[in-house]
Amino acid sequence: MYQRLMEHLTTAVLLLDGQLRLRWMNPAAEALLALSRSRVIGQPLPGLVNSEDDIGELLAKARDEFHPYTQREARLTLPTGDALTVDYTVTPLSADELLMELEPRDRLLRISREEALQTRQETIKVLARGLAHEVKNPLGGIRGAAQLLERDLGDSRLTEFTHIIVEEADRLRDLVDAMLGPHRLNRHEPLNIHKVLERVRALVAVEHPEVTFTRDYDPSLPDLMGDESQLIQAILNVARNAVQAMTEAGTEGPTLVLKTRARRQFTLGAERHRLVCQVSLIDNGPGIPEELKETLFYPMVSGRAEGSGLGLSIAQSVLHRHQGLIECDSRPGQTEFRLLIPLETSHD
Repeated sequence: MYQRLMEHLTTAVLLLDGQLRLRWMNPAAEALLALSRSRVIGQPLPGLVNSEDDIGELLAKARDEFHPYTQREARLTLPTGDALTVDYTVTPLSADELLMELEPRDRLLRISREEALQTRQETIKVLARGLAHEVKNPLGGIRGAAQLLERDLGDSRLTEFTHIIVEEADRLRDLVDAMLGPHRLNRHEPLNIHKVLERVRALVAVEHPEVTFTRDYDPSLPDLMGDESQLIQAILNVARNAVQAMTEAGTEGPTLVLKTRARRQFTLGAERHRLVCQVSLIDNGPGIPEELKETLFYPMVSGRAEGSGLGLSIAQSVLHRHQGLIECDSRPGQTEFRLLIPLETSHD
């Protein structure tokens, strides 16, 4: 009965002997550590799983002192090469038995990070709307006054200056509108995300023929409900941003990977979705400067000399309108933007 209970626990449980070799593990542990119990029984756990804080030393310490030990937010590297953040507790049962319990933390940490990101985005939206109101009103007055002045001026050399005033007022109005993101309502219709990606690839390939595009699509992905033109714009903004960063840095052999995957039972913000579409854009460029990573999706923030700082902000706004979001991991030589879109979004 006790073994049946342990096998149905959602907490990962392992039993080690005095030599830190695996004697038993429940199915939750097999799933978490990507290990097959029948293949690894009898092998030392430190040889299967690596950690930044030397898991073997900590296990031996708990065994030798015969005292429970808990490690918070430990980073483990699995045999597959994947990294995992867990809390784990080691409890000595006897001189030759150690009980180890592991609780994954990645999902909770990611939920916390996403909630913070969404809160910041909502704050930015409120500020942008307020700024738009304060800027567009006087701009309209300036534009109108310039047009009235132009009517009274008979000299074409002078009206050239009023034309400049009108054009610059229009440019500032367009800039403020861009900060607010798409201003029309979403038209949610069934769409194939690969059709969207192929459109983006074709557009960017024309602009940057020197870039190599690699496609890694999951053909089993079902259609999602979304606004095709807005999603094209969002993904195009991310792709252009990546390609322009590679071009400006003089990246040798610039490559952009377009990848799609299905994520099951995935949490976005506070809501858990049965199925989520993940679109990844991976480049081999210089990476994002450390000082920009926390503010990457803010309006007017750019790491490029010629950048407006609006592309990623607009892309994030589009994803929020689809109840999704954008994540980013970056290091020199590899930057990955992940666009996560629920496959059962509600209509706006």
